[in-house]
Amino acid sequence: MQEKMPVLREPVKRRKGGKKLLAVLVLLFIVILGVLFFNSSISKVSTVTVEGQKYLQAADIRKTAAIEAGDSFFGTSTSAIEARIRTLKPVKSVNVTKSFPGSITIHVQEYETVAYSLSNKGELSAVLANGTMVPAGSDPLVDKPILSGWKENDALLAALCKALAAIPDQALSDFSEIKPDPTPSYSDRIKIYTRTRFEVITAVSLLSEKIATMNAVIEIQPPGTITLLLADKYAPFIPEEPENPVTTQKETTQ
Repeated sequence: MQEKMPVLREPVKRRKGGKKLLAVLVLLFIVILGVLFFNSSISKVSTVTVEGQKYLQAADIRKTAAIEAGDSFFGTSTSAIEARIRTLKPVKSVNVTKSFPGSITIHVQEYETVAYSLSNKGELSAVLANGTMVPAGSDPLVDKPILSGWKENDALLAALCKALAAIPDQALSDFSEIKPDPTPSYSDRIKIYTRTRFEVITAVSLLSEKIATMNAVIEIQPPGTITLLLADKYAPFIPEEPENPVTTQKETTQ
């Protein structure tokens, strides 16, 4: 007798509905967690710290940054905040860092002070390396030259400040006053008066390359006039001749 072959049963198809339901539940759970997180205090800015500034007010920097406590911590990128702060003229560079949870630090570097300006009202302003003028505030020591006769938006002033920024502090501290003194040949000619009682005539465009010559003359010569243009010249001040006491006495007796 022939044996009967067993009947093969078709495999039971597993239902995919269970996996889909699980995926939906997980996704829903993630969404709920996200909503709870972004509405909680942990996702908000708690502190905005400003450091490094000298002339700018921290409140003004925060206002320009457009970020404050209570704002979304992830709502604005650090690069966007930095771009806003760079619009402030005294700012040379800025670095913004975020520290979770909620802490933002803004470190500002301003342009260095290269001179000062005194207004007609006697108000002292600091002149920065990019030509920007800001209130000097409570600067205890004026160790940079005073600029007189300059207009704030003068393009030549910005070039002068850039040249002053390249001069070593020791040489710059000897400058007491800088005035514009243009001529047909040199529209950017200036006069510099030093604390060592020299009068220096040069041009803004020549200042950087002539500073070494000027220092050499000041070190070895008595006070006088130093001309540093196409040709370099030096002439000492002519001292006043003292009166002869004998002659004066004879004139008074006659």
